[in-house]
Amino acid sequence: MQLKGDRMAFGGTGRRSRPWRILILVTLIVGGILLTRLVEAGRVEPLFLPTPTPTRNARSHQEEGQAHFASGDLERSIAAYTEAVRLRPEDAELLAELARIQTYSSALIATQEEGSDRLQEARISIDRAVALDEDSAPAWAIRIFVYDWLAADAEDLRQQQEYFTAAEASASRAVLLDPENVLALAYDAEVDVDQLRYAEALDKIQSALNLDPSSMDVHRVYGTVLESSGDYEGAIAAYSRAAQINPNLTFIYLRMGANYRRLRQMDKALEYFSRAATINSQLGIANPIPYWSIGRTYLQDGEFFIAARNLETAVVISPGNPELLGYLGIIYFKARNYQNAIATLKCAVDGCTDAEHARLLCDTLAILDCEDEEQVFRASGVAGLELGAESLEYYYTYGSALTLDKASCPEAERVFLDLDRSYGTDPIVSAIISEGRALCE
Repeated sequence: MQLKGDRMAFGGTGRRSRPWRILILVTLIVGGILLTRLVEAGRVEPLFLPTPTPTRNARSHQEEGQAHFASGDLERSIAAYTEAVRLRPEDAELLAELARIQTYSSALIATQEEGSDRLQEARISIDRAVALDEDSAPAWAIRIFVYDWLAADAEDLRQQQEYFTAAEASASRAVLLDPENVLALAYDAEVDVDQLRYAEALDKIQSALNLDPSSMDVHRVYGTVLESSGDYEGAIAAYSRAAQINPNLTFIYLRMGANYRRLRQMDKALEYFSRAATINSQLGIANPIPYWSIGRTYLQDGEFFIAARNLETAVVISPGNPELLGYLGIIYFKARNYQNAIATLKCAVDGCTDAEHARLLCDTLAILDCEDEEQVFRASGVAGLELGAESLEYYYTYGSALTLDKASCPEAERVFLDLDRSYGTDPIVSAIISEGRALCE
């Protein structure tokens, strides 16, 4: 076999050296080393890092807080201002505004204890504010407001007087720093009202109105002054003006509804309470107070069934609230539904365990579905109310309800003994105790 063709080359003919390729390789190596060092030094960021999120400053949170307050969502407003204060803890203005909103929000908290706690939070905020800036007239003005509401909330007379004294001292300081400070004049008028100095209050609030007729706070205090002096129609007009300035603040509508109720204009009262409930619903706020107010209105009008339905709605929102349970028990008692009255008032007065609470809500009242794990979890027991001015009616109604069954008379006597020790000199309470004991003889 003969192979023909060109001679096969077993040795390579060799490739010519190309200097430009070597130069490119060297450049890439040197560039890579340099880039690595820049990355390590932080002067160049690696590829494919997540896009950085802009850090919000205190001003941004402050503006958010203002927007939430204007919308009527005071809890979110407080959260935003709290974050602003965290970022700028030495800012007296932020702390003072936070204290103002905390104070207003206490009016929208359904339990006295939690409302009192919120006022104490406001006190801490405003005291920090004036400590940071002793020459801030606005901060001293808001301190009047905070301490006046603390005084109105205090049950101890000595503590109440201390708060009033602090409010008056704050007013003197604010006016000294700025004689025409509108909020100082308005809040000082509120202090006068709470100490029954109506003429002085009216003079101060009129001066504030003349200086700034566009302030919600001024018109709200004007409404308070008129309401306290019995001018309910005038109070409604003042609150209405405050609502025109800030149309989403539910505490204003609640005051308007309460004044219409005093005038026995029940339809108008219900209209404004319902408006507060609607605002809360639109904001996704679960607050029982508007339903409580609606229930009170129907009760005064003798509409027990509708009153109970609204209080039951309030209890669904806040199942462990003993004050709501106590008022619902009063409605049942007046409607002669004594079984529900006793069961509900027991939880309000004595408290109840998780199991007792679940039985009340799911079986007796049938307002929760205990087959639903999320709902049964809400039946987490109730801490009973201590006997005091706010709970007095719940106690004597509970005692009276127990006397309707002879077997419950020992329990009734226990309640009557508590009442007798604390309120035995009160003629109304004394008469209720005597009547109840007579039924058990």
